[in-house]
Amino acid sequence: MVHGGALLWLAMTGLVVLCATLAVGLVAGLAMRRRDGAVRAVRSGMDGDAGHGNRVAAADLGAELGERATLVQFSTAFCQPCRATRRVLSEVSGMLPGVRHVEIDAESRLDLVRRFDVLRTPTVLVLDHDGRVVKKASGQPRKVDVIAALGFTASHDPDGA
Repeated sequence: MVHGGALLWLAMTGLVVLCATLAVGLVAGLAMRRRDGAVRAVRSGMDGDAGHGNRVAAADLGAELGERATLVQFSTAFCQPCRATRRVLSEVSGMLPGVRHVEIDAESRLDLVRRFDVLRTPTVLVLDHDGRVVKKASGQPRKVDVIAALGFTASHDPDGA
């Protein structure tokens, strides 16, 4: 038989554990929400090929690169956010001249998934006119963030185009 004071102590301990678990879950959820879709700069040499840095060729994608920039989207068939991302990237590429949107099926292109460390879909790579990966977003990016990333790409264009 459990004494009244011990029962109260067990209930309080359970309540403290519950509150701590909820707090950790809340902090983790907020951190994930903040990072979701954020467009970030990439480290050089992302693909591990020291000779080419983090460049992507048209042959790698199976499509031509954009004159100014290319938005590469890694998607899967049952990815709901991929549909919205496709819509955003298509709109952006349609309103900015020289920008192309290329969608890659992550399940059929595991070589590129591994090369660019794609851990979830959608993942978007922003390539400059030479095919260098300059930005990356995991999750659904906002339209304004994609446009800003393209502005960054143009401002760092060595040819000044």
